[in-house]
Amino acid sequence: MLAIGLMSGTSRDGIDAALIETDGEGAVKPVEFHAMPYDEGFRLRLAEACARAMAMDAPGFEPLIASVEAELTELHVRSVADLLGRSGHIAENVGVIGFHGHTVAHRPEWGWTWQIGDGAALAGAFGIAVVADLRSADVAAGGQGAPLLPVYHRALADGLEKPAAVLNLGGVANITFIGADGTLIAFDTGMASGLIDNWMQARGDVAFDAEGACAARGVVDEERLAAMMADPWFHAPPPKSIDRERFGTAVVHGLSLEDGAATLTAFTAASVARAIDHLPERPASIHVAGGGRHNATLMAMLAGRTGARVLPVDALGWDGDALEAQGFAYMAVRSMKGLPISFPGTTGAPAPMTGGVVFA
Repeated sequence: MLAIGLMSGTSRDGIDAALIETDGEGAVKPVEFHAMPYDEGFRLRLAEACARAMAMDAPGFEPLIASVEAELTELHVRSVADLLGRSGHIAENVGVIGFHGHTVAHRPEWGWTWQIGDGAALAGAFGIAVVADLRSADVAAGGQGAPLLPVYHRALADGLEKPAAVLNLGGVANITFIGADGTLIAFDTGMASGLIDNWMQARGDVAFDAEGACAARGVVDEERLAAMMADPWFHAPPPKSIDRERFGTAVVHGLSLEDGAATLTAFTAASVARAIDHLPERPASIHVAGGGRHNATLMAMLAGRTGARVLPVDALGWDGDALEAQGFAYMAVRSMKGLPISFPGTTGAPAPMTGGVVFA
């Protein structure tokens, strides 16, 4: 089945759209990928919507969030149209769209998670069935609702030497561990590029630290890093997940631009190193996906603090930029077939379970 996957991630930089052919099990063939960046105005409105959602006790109507949701949905319609045009396929060829929407607040400790995006409107625009709201069923059952990509990582990693580890570096970082016996463990490790981006936008007047060049010129403040790592969240065993707004940049205020970037980059690397302590075996290699793999300083710090080989997933023939969007296409097919997308070892769900709401 041809399936489209759409991802607007915690980095808030744009929409990733992927077209794959898959049976939702072992067969996966990438077909096309397209990334559509957000303009600065929408990125700021989306950030404000997230801040307002995090201040709420539960999902509900809020005028700005509703306006941003409508705008987000229209941007996803454009993204799908662009993807189809680039691929040479028409809507009638596609069996399903996996629509992640955008997480404006993630509160599994309160029993809810909130992804905005109008699945019915997206389905109506193309006449393609849409699977959306992929996290809520897991959270309602007592799971963390994240991470969801491990089932796709497992499919891709079938031929890899085990144990294997796949690290995704978006705004937030998460790791997937696949044991020699097929054991699947996954959880958020902490921040990835989110805080670094916030710091560069506020202090450097740029969207992100390109290739980690700013951090490379700085010096890590180990005392401030230790204060951040003392947060009890890092000591809690998995399964666990985290919202992008869980940590802020206040701890590095007073540092130079370069030293702040270096310290926040080290925070990501130290968080991953701490996460590996929770795994049943230490992986010899960590295969890295997501935008963070383009940050050479972060990749070097990851290798230094974990003691593992740290390699971009592209070395395996995977597309590290497309992986999350592909994963949501894969999970949409699984959802349509009633197959599980979350597991006790990945989200803490009580049993393997499917998820998603179908709009047709």
